[in-house]
Amino acid sequence: MSTGTFTPAPGRAPMRAILRRQIRMELVLTARRGEAVVLAMGVPLLVLLGVGLTKATNVPGDDRLGYVVPGVLALTVMSTAFTGQAITTGYERSYGVLKRLGASPLTRPGLLFSKTAAVLCLVALQVLALALVGVAAGWRPELSRILPAAGVTILATAAYCGLALLLASLLRPETVTALATLIYVLMMAAGGIMFAAPDLGTAGYFLLPLAAHAEALRDTLTGGTAVPGAVWLSLTLWAAAALTAAARAFRWE
Repeated sequence: MSTGTFTPAPGRAPMRAILRRQIRMELVLTARRGEAVVLAMGVPLLVLLGVGLTKATNVPGDDRLGYVVPGVLALTVMSTAFTGQAITTGYERSYGVLKRLGASPLTRPGLLFSKTAAVLCLVALQVLALALVGVAAGWRPELSRILPAAGVTILATAAYCGLALLLASLLRPETVTALATLIYVLMMAAGGIMFAAPDLGTAGYFLLPLAAHAEALRDTLTGGTAVPGAVWLSLTLWAAAALTAAARAFRWE
């Protein structure tokens, strides 16, 4: 036995390994929460089938599925990245989970990155599943416009994650649950998801990120046209402002 064979080598794992393990843990915990799955998939699926296949609401134009399905895809992004994320993080802070993570090698930026990355993974799976349901129901998307659609979806996800983490850092979990759910319902009603909403013009993109995201997906996946510049700018500003505010205000306890 040579000298130094069992010499201890203390030190934390590489940050890449820490982030990978935290992202995996976030995904596992989310999969175990039944209410999160219902919120993320159940409600958008009911809206897609109930509104897309019936004449329960009035939508502009003759292509009902072409209007409803992109709106539902935007809705599921918000339900996962904002509502679900805000409620989960709020209770994690209340129960002391975040406080214990704060004592680990995981830094605050590392936690924010891990949560956002985990949500992006979930959003990708959910959007794919709902898009396949839409195709089975008769929706025919423009496959050549998937890249810009993915780009605006990533921006929208980042914006919602930032807003969720900011909300969870400032308020009690019970308040976060009520407020996040209220915002979700109001956005769904005013964002033109189930029916034609009042046209607020370009200003509406900056006031309602869900409306901007839904309109961008309709332009690309249904219409085959480019994403309006105002939508790119709106979602970029929302993402940058929300993530910056969340990084500054985030608290471990």
